[in-house]
Amino acid sequence: MQRFVGNIGGNANTNLPLDTCIKRILICRPNHRLGNTLLITPLVQEVVQIFPGCKIDLFTKGTIAPIVFQNYHQVQDIINLPRKHFSDLTSYCSAWLSLRKIGYDLVINVEERSSSGRLATKFARSKYKFFGGRDYNIEVDTDEYQHIAKKPVYDLRHFCGIQNIDRDVELLDLKLSQPEIDAGRSVLNDIIQNNKKTICLFTYATGSKCHSKGWWEEFYNQLRNRYPSYNIIEILPVENVSQLDFKLPTYYSRDIREIASVIANTSLFIGADSGMMHLAASSHCPTMGLFLSSRLEKYKPYGRYDVAVNTNITSIASCVDILKNKFLIAA
Repeated sequence: MQRFVGNIGGNANTNLPLDTCIKRILICRPNHRLGNTLLITPLVQEVVQIFPGCKIDLFTKGTIAPIVFQNYHQVQDIINLPRKHFSDLTSYCSAWLSLRKIGYDLVINVEERSSSGRLATKFARSKYKFFGGRDYNIEVDTDEYQHIAKKPVYDLRHFCGIQNIDRDVELLDLKLSQPEIDAGRSVLNDIIQNNKKTICLFTYATGSKCHSKGWWEEFYNQLRNRYPSYNIIEILPVENVSQLDFKLPTYYSRDIREIASVIANTSLFIGADSGMMHLAASSHCPTMGLFLSSRLEKYKPYGRYDVAVNTNITSIASCVDILKNKFLIAA
């Protein structure tokens, strides 16, 4: 697919004329993962800032996007590809055909290396199409530009001729409502049943991103010994497994917004590189991301207070020390 679509849109990213009237926008990110969906929330916020009063449609995959963008009133329609194409060909074809039903003023492809994203951008009806940044000479800090949530924003600003291209990018944001946060507090209180502050751990991750049980055992013991005045709970993944063998008070739910609301009421989230890590950042909980194999600068948590640690070169004791230095946690 990469070979087939690699040249699509290669010469199409001419800058958008400044006086162009843009009212209806399609953003293409056909990926079913929670993290990748949350990581486009800064771009959606940027689009709203650049084009006030616009209406946004999303071309996505799976069922996550309607949940993530539930409180984004500018998001109108969400076109979802089924996760398994060949088991639901009717829905799959219908989603692609939906791209031709509406004439958009602008179509934006979020990830330039996404084959389906580039195809969707090509297939949709619009005079102006942005296929993704290529060889842009943008004067932005290299580490900032690498981040997967920030790069599309910087590239879009370049495409739109924005002058202060290096201004701050909006944070990941699930836009939790106050009733959701209050409900999360109630759930957390049922788990801890005291007035101490709470640290939550997420010990699971997929494949090579997952730390061993032995690593988590040592990390938990050092964390508990250094910060005895805090509750420590474990947020469980959808697989309902624990690298700590369920020795901590645990919380399990399949409701993404409820999980985020519970995390929002804690003092700190510590977890491996995962969609749950990005969910914590998007709930504005201070977040420590633990990285084993992924590109840290590209995927590190991006919230109000966050830090990423390469545990291949950082000892567990140093990780625990970072909590005090970065988040001002008292022992």
